[in-house]
Parts: sequence; C-alpha cells; structure tokens
Amino acid sequence: MNVRVKFLGGAGTVTGSRFLLEIGFLKVLVDCGLFQGMKDYRLRNWEPFPVDPAGIDMVLLTHAHIDHSGYLPKLVKEGFSGPIYCTEPTLELVKILLLDAGKLQEEEAAYAQKKGYSKHEKPEPLFSMKDAERVFPLLQPLRFEEEYSLHESLRVTAYNAGHILGAAILKLKIKGENQEKKIVFSGDLGRYHDPILNPPADIPFGDVLFMESTYGNRVNENAKVSGQLAKIIKETYMKGGVSVIPSFAVGRTQMILYLLHRMQKLGTIPDIPIYVDSPMAIDVTQLYKNFGHYHHLGPFLDESDANPFLHKNLHYYKTQDSSMTLNHLRGDAIIISASGMATGGRILHHLYNRLPNEDDSVIFVGYQPEGTRGRKLLDGEKTCRIYGVDVPVKASVHFIEGLSAHADQKELLEWSEGFIHKPKVTFLVHGEAESTQALADLLRSQRQWNPIIPTYMESFELFSGI
Repeated sequence: MNVRVKFLGGAGTVTGSRFLLEIGFLKVLVDCGLFQGMKDYRLRNWEPFPVDPAGIDMVLLTHAHIDHSGYLPKLVKEGFSGPIYCTEPTLELVKILLLDAGKLQEEEAAYAQKKGYSKHEKPEPLFSMKDAERVFPLLQPLRFEEEYSLHESLRVTAYNAGHILGAAILKLKIKGENQEKKIVFSGDLGRYHDPILNPPADIPFGDVLFMESTYGNRVNENAKVSGQLAKIIKETYMKGGVSVIPSFAVGRTQMILYLLHRMQKLGTIPDIPIYVDSPMAIDVTQLYKNFGHYHHLGPFLDESDANPFLHKNLHYYKTQDSSMTLNHLRGDAIIISASGMATGGRILHHLYNRLPNEDDSVIFVGYQPEGTRGRKLLDGEKTCRIYGVDVPVKASVHFIEGLSAHADQKELLEWSEGFIHKPKVTFLVHGEAESTQALADLLRSQRQWNPIIPTYMESFELFSGI
C-alpha cells in the first residue's frame, strides 16, 4: 500500500489548512479551512475544489477556527457526504462558527448588492446558513487520548494541542500489509503557560510530522502582557476615549475577559463597563462551562465574583440594535468584537465609527496575516476601506504580542523536543515564508532535522509498499 499527501492549502500561508492523504484507495482530508487575507488567497475559496469532494471518504479536523473548518459547507455543497471527525468541544464550536460564517456571507452579499460595490450584478455568498447546517449531521465526536478505528487501515487518536477549546494534535496510525506507520498533525499549538488552557501534549513517536510554523520567527513573551494592555486602556480612558479590541470569538475573547477581570480586581485598569458585542463569542463562552474539564477555569465558573465571564462590569450584546447603541459611547468603555483580523463581522461597524476619532484606541491581540485589514492598520495605513468607503485612521492602533494563542518560536522548539526519535519527514505548514524558513533553519541546526517547506498543490509520496 502507498501513502501520498497533496497540499491543498496551509502551505506557504497561515490560512486555508487542508491536507489530502491518499492511503491506498482511502482519501482522507485533514482540516478543511477557508483562505483568508490576501485577495489571491481568498479567490481560491471560489474555485472548484482541486479534487472531487464526492471522492473524499472522511475529514479529520484539528480544531474549529475558520481557517481550518470554514470550507466544510462548500465541500458538502459540492458533493462530500462522509463523516467529519473532531473532538467534542470542536464539534460544538464548528456549529457556532459555521452558522455565523454563513450569516456573515449572506449579509455581506446583500450589503454589497445594496451599496453597489460588488463587480457582480447579484453578489452571492460563498455559502449560506442552510449550507452550514448540512454539515452538522456529518460531525462525529472524538475524546482526547482514546484511539478510534476509522477504517481497517486507519486509526486516530486526538491529543490536547492547547490553542483553543478542544484543539487537537492528531496521531494517525496507518496499517499496511507489512508495516504500521504513524503520521502526526500538530494542528495549531497553544502556549505552555496559558492561564486558561492546558499546554500541548508531547508526542514521542511519529514517522511523518506536519508541524505548524505561524510564529517560527519570533518570541512572544507573555509576562508583560497585562502591563501593556493596562497602559493602553488607562491612556485611552484618560483621553476620554473608548478602547476597541478586535478579538476572535473563540479563545481570544475568553482570554481577554479573563485578563480584564483580573486587572479590574487588582485596580490596574479603571472599573469601567466591558461590552462583548459578538453573539458568537457569547455562545462560545457558554461552552467553557459545558466543557469545564478541558481547561483550568472549571471550578471558578460557578462563583460569580471569581467568574471572568460573568461580573458586574461585563455586558453581552447579542442583537444588532443593541450593538448600534455603542456608537453613542464617548468614553469610559471597552468594546470587544469579532472578527480578530477585522475581515468581517460587527468589528467593521465599530472600526467604521471609531477609527476617525483620535481619542479612541484599537488594540489588536492576535496574529494579523498579510492582506487583512488588521495587518494594514498595524502597518500604518492612513485610511481603511470599510463598506466600500475609505475611512480615515486617526485612532491609536496597537498590537499586544504576547496574547497570541499560537506557540511562539521557543515553544515550537520545546514541543519538538518531545519526540524521542526525530520524524523521518517533517513538513512545516501554516506559516508565512519568513517564519517557516526561520523555524526550518533552527530545526536543522538545533535538532538535526531536515524539514521540508511544501508549496500549494505540491504532492509527496510518504510511504511505499507498506
């Protein structure tokens, strides 16, 4: 039996993760993400899938983020009907994220038609909420550290990856006629000292490794994060402005709420209202209570005073009407809204209203890929195009590095130390060219590994005649 891989995404970029394994006649897609960021990448979402979706036997998801799961509705729409395996929290998160993504796609298509800024006479969404719902019956849950037989030649075990609730490292055991081989997908690895999530699990053995490299070229010290965030919020408060935090609804928002609650209790930031303006973030936050054994905060969520997701200063805004009332705030407030890269969602509405105000601040707390509004704002662009309008940027724009949910360079190297025997083949994925190359150089010099940096649509034979 021969085993091959084709890189349908996540190669040379931090988005669009999807890796097609051909195990004999069995076709397994690991992750099924949307491309985000640069226009050339986003256009790939609209192209026909590079292989016939109906011919794919199953999908395995490492976690729920849209760049790993967001193409599922289109895959199903184009003919895929097999099982989709993921951890229990990921299963619930995928439902929330895909419905939200479908709703955003519909709203943006309708708005583009109304305002006439689309090139198409009748703009269509990439997929609808109904398309998203067709994914749900295919989702199958996995529990951490339990081995599942998915096919006579394939078994899978999910291990904790950190990163977000339910994120998994996947270890696949491929059984041939003569040998058994192990393939490890790191997914997105989390931090080793995260206050909410457990650190990534060590994986001692793997013949082939697919390893993320998002922060392969930088160290994100998280020791000074609270001080940096407090300083920006206090300065904005003293100017009479509002602090706006674009934040991913899954993981990052909950981390920010934890930090803000802690800082307010310690008195390092003013005792002012915090508005979470993201229906999805509200739904996701509830899952932290439902899956308390997946993180550190379980015991605290039943105590109102100690619960960072439920206290007197915290206000959840679910409706569009309540969101609009936040436009009238002129100071003494913190607004958290999605998406974290300012690629869509309610944060655009807040940026549209806040960027022209020099007293306000915009605080980015996560990685901003090339081509996103977040990256352009951090690069100092003087206008930001929102809803077809060039909005002047007068607000202060900041970036807090240590809040990333991704392992940094030191942590990626630390995780690689967990392998007792170095993998025979290591592919570095999910990173921009500079970061991937930097990690490759370190793995060569410090670990004597010989990593491969694949390109989009490149194929490799992993095993022959096993």
